Amino acid sequence: MSSTMLHPVLEEKPSVFTVSELNAQIRGTLESNFPLVWVKGEISNFRVPASGHYYFTLKDDQSQIKAVFFRPQQRRLRFVPESGLQVLCQARLSVYEPRGEYQLIIEVMEPQGLGALQLAFEQLKKKLESEGLFDSGLKLPLPPCPQNIAIITSPTGAAIQDILKVLRRSPYPLSVTLLPVRVQGQEAAGEIAAALNAANLLAEEFQWDVIIVGRGGGSMEDLWPFNEEIVARAIAASHVPTISAVGHEIDFTISDLAADMRVPTPTAAAEWVVSQLERFHRDLSNLHERILQAAAQKIMKYQQHLDFLEKRLVHPQRRLADLRLFVDDRLERLQLAFGRHLERLRTLHTHLTEKLQRTHPARDIQAYRKVLDQQYRELVLHQQKILDANRFKLQSSTAQLESLSPLGVLARGYSITYRLPDKKVLRRAAEVSQGQDVLVQLSEGYLECKVLEVKP
Repeated sequence: MSSTMLHPVLEEKPSVFTVSELNAQIRGTLESNFPLVWVKGEISNFRVPASGHYYFTLKDDQSQIKAVFFRPQQRRLRFVPESGLQVLCQARLSVYEPRGEYQLIIEVMEPQGLGALQLAFEQLKKKLESEGLFDSGLKLPLPPCPQNIAIITSPTGAAIQDILKVLRRSPYPLSVTLLPVRVQGQEAAGEIAAALNAANLLAEEFQWDVIIVGRGGGSMEDLWPFNEEIVARAIAASHVPTISAVGHEIDFTISDLAADMRVPTPTAAAEWVVSQLERFHRDLSNLHERILQAAAQKIMKYQQHLDFLEKRLVHPQRRLADLRLFVDDRLERLQLAFGRHLERLRTLHTHLTEKLQRTHPARDIQAYRKVLDQQYRELVLHQQKILDANRFKLQSSTAQLESLSPLGVLARGYSITYRLPDKKVLRRAAEVSQGQDVLVQLSEGYLECKVLEVKP
């Protein structure tokens, strides 16, 4: 009798999980056992994709774990995380099922060492400083006589009361405009920046000389709106000079660095305005006094000069009489000089007339005319002799030419015979042949002949 023996482990059907089911079980176990934990470590491999979530690895000397800080939870973060930063995180432990990786989902992050606010302050200060936002060359000069003042602060805070209390003591006219804002809380930074922009847009209409922005003392959290980037950039972009008056003397904010001038307290800002007015009016008074003294010295100098001229001044009637005598004397001397000059000219005219008569060209012209007539007659006779001599030579040459002309020979019965067709003059009978045409020139006319016989 045989029977089949089964292994006791294989007698029961085992539970089989899919990978997704197993990851889901692990996730549930982790999230239920570790709902919220505090973990400290160093940030590494920090990256921010287009979604804005923070992905990084939290590590210590021996181990590491992946972590994610989703964008909605970043609203409460005062600083910017970066690789190498030691942090303390409150997080939930979870599993990313598609990859089977467990990770920390960060809810709260605080830096270790420096506080979050102090770290955020240092980070923003370094960033804006690298952009040149705090350069002294960009600071606007403060007005020497600030009379129109815009104040950006809380309308119910102690700062505005301290400022107005000091300004009311000033004996000089002042115009103060309050731009009310919140100076504490999440909305404060936006309101302060908006007020600064509005003040610049209305500056031409209200003719503000300076803008005071600030608040009274408080904790670093209370003063934090004045450490926001939006406020620092609005202060730096202002074309109206700005004074930062935030907190107490020991407090220091980003706004102090961006402003054209930093004062320790709001009261100090008002005292600066009053001192500027006092200095301006004091300088104006000193200048007025110096102008009066200079004017008095000038008047005294001109008075002395006037007295000197008055002593030298001659009565017009006496001066007129002197001028009449002077004119009469000059007129008499002029008449005498003119008479003498006229007499000299008359003598010179007489002398030149006599000299001209002695050297008058009429006699020379008449003599030259007689010589010219004589030479003309001689020239005509000489030309006639030349013509007669040439005419005689011409007649003699003509007669000689006619006696030597072949035409004269022809007239005596001779002729000239030419060989045709080249019209060569024939001197010997051998120069033609029988039957050749010849041309015979007579004294009157030509004969065309044919050679019948050649006799040498």
